Amino acid sequence: MQDIHYVIDTFFTLFAMTLIILMVPGFAMLEAGLVRTKNVTAVLTVNTLIYLIASLGFLLVGYTLAFGSWENDSMSKWAAFLFQMAFVGKVINIVSGGVSERIRIIPIVLFTLIASTLIYPLVVNITWGADFLKDTFLDLHLYDLAGSTVIHSTGGWALLAAILIIGPRRNRYGPNGQIRVIPASNIPLVTLGAFLLWIGWFGFNGGSVGSISTKESADTVALTILNTNTAGLAGGLIVAILGYMRYKRFDITMILNGALGGLVAITAGPDLYNIYTPLLIGMIGGLLVEVMVPVFDKLRLDDPVGALSVHLVNGIWGTLAVGIFASNGSDITLAGQIKGILIVAIFAFTSAYIFLRIINLFVPLRASDDEQLEGMDLAECGMEAYPEFKKSF
Repeated sequence: MQDIHYVIDTFFTLFAMTLIILMVPGFAMLEAGLVRTKNVTAVLTVNTLIYLIASLGFLLVGYTLAFGSWENDSMSKWAAFLFQMAFVGKVINIVSGGVSERIRIIPIVLFTLIASTLIYPLVVNITWGADFLKDTFLDLHLYDLAGSTVIHSTGGWALLAAILIIGPRRNRYGPNGQIRVIPASNIPLVTLGAFLLWIGWFGFNGGSVGSISTKESADTVALTILNTNTAGLAGGLIVAILGYMRYKRFDITMILNGALGGLVAITAGPDLYNIYTPLLIGMIGGLLVEVMVPVFDKLRLDDPVGALSVHLVNGIWGTLAVGIFASNGSDITLAGQIKGILIVAIFAFTSAYIFLRIINLFVPLRASDDEQLEGMDLAECGMEAYPEFKKSF
C-alpha cells in the first residue's frame, strides 16, 4: 500500500511539474506580445536562457541550499526536485519582463545565475526549506502554499531593484511628466501567454499540496485548483467591468493582467478557503492591478508587462489575505504573515539591488539609446522576429 501512495504521488508531482513548465512559453508569449516587434527575439532569447540557466543552477547548487537534503520518503526524490526546479525560473521571468526593451542579455543571464543559486534558494530555505533561521527571533511562521511571497513577491522586489537601477525605456516619459503610451505589438500572443500561465497555475498551486494518493488529499487538490481558477475569473472580470465603466472600452491586456493578479493573490492559500472567499480575494487582486498600473507609471517606474502590479502588489495582498481569512490563532496569524512579507522583502530587494549594482559595474545593464532605437533584436541577437515589418520607433 505504501508503494502505491509513493507511485501515485510521484506521478502526480511529475504531472504538476509539466503543467508548471507550460508557464515558460506562457511568460515568453505574454512578454513577446506586450513589447514592440523590434524587441521580440531578444525577449524570447532571454526567456529561453532563464529556463536553461536557472534550472541548471538550481540543480547544481540551489536545491541543496534551499532544502539541505534530497531525501524524500513520500515520493521519488527526483520528482520532488523537478517540481521545485519548475518554480525557480518564474522569479527571474518576473524580473526580465518588467525590464524588457532596455535590458542587455548578458547581465540578466548573470543575475539569473545568482538568483537561482543564492537569492531564491535562501528565500525558500527560510520558508519552505531547511530554515536556518529556526529558533531565532527571525524564525518565520509564514503560510504560503505555492509562493505569493516566496516566488511572486521575491521576483517583484528584485524587479523593483532592477527598475530603480536601469531606469525607464528611451522616451517613455516626457520632460514634464507626461506618459507616452507604448501599445502591445501582438494581442494574440498576449492572450495565448496569459492562458498558458493560467493553465500552468493549476500545477503550480495544485501540485504544492504535495499529495493526491488519499481521498482527503485528492479533495484538497481539487479544492485548491477550483479556488485558483475562481480567483483568476474574478480578477479578470472585475477589471473588465471597471475598465468599461471608466472608458467605455474593453482592454484585453488589462483584463488578462487582472486575471493574473487574481491568480497571484490566491496562491498563498487556495487550500484554506471555501469556494466563495476566492471571489473576493481575486476581485481585490484585479482591482489592485487596475489601480496600481497607472500609479507605478506616475512614479516613473517603467514596467512594460505590469509585473509590479501583478506579482509584487498581489503577492503581498495574497499573503495578507491568508492572515485575514484563514487565521486560526495559532499556526496562521496576520502578524506572522506580515513578518514573513517584511523579512522576504528586505532580503530580496537588498540582495537583488546589491548584485545588480555589482553586475552593472562590469557589464552595463541598460542598452544605449541608439540600441533601444534600433531594437534589442538586432543589437543583441542579430535577427528580427518580424523582418518583413517596418520597425516602430
